Amino acid sequence: MKVERIMNRNVKVCRPQDSLNRAAKIMWDEPCGAVPVVDDHGRPIGFLTDRDVCMAAYTQGKPLHELRVETTMARKVVSCVAEDDLAAAAGLMKQHRTRRLPVIDRDGALVGLLSLDDLACEAARALRGGINDELRNLVLEVHLSINHGRTRLQPAA
Repeated sequence: MKVERIMNRNVKVCRPQDSLNRAAKIMWDEPCGAVPVVDDHGRPIGFLTDRDVCMAAYTQGKPLHELRVETTMARKVVSCVAEDDLAAAAGLMKQHRTRRLPVIDRDGALVGLLSLDDLACEAARALRGGINDELRNLVLEVHLSINHGRTRLQPAA
């Protein structure tokens, strides 16, 4: 299955010069926990999470309208393309310990967002009368890589 089949195509973005207040408003209105940061050509150049916003406000002791996205965003962007296989995208998430992947086109412009939640929902969907065990296992592997040392699995009852 390809990324384009389950990715979110209606992705709200912010720009580096935007205030953290604007980014937080996007996260509140949508509701989402993160937004890609794009340049003037729509290419992802950063990523901002709700935790990034909170920590910036706390550590800098300033109101959100005084802080810029560019001072807080993660600058390393790991992305995939819409034609990628879900297993390959999940592998990127696992390798880079991330919950979200911006999806780009051949020119590098943002066309969607793939989240661990998207993968989990697809894995839970009944496929031909059963659950997609392969995708479910990929989701578990990504989750464990992100939460390394913080997650304890209990045997099924």
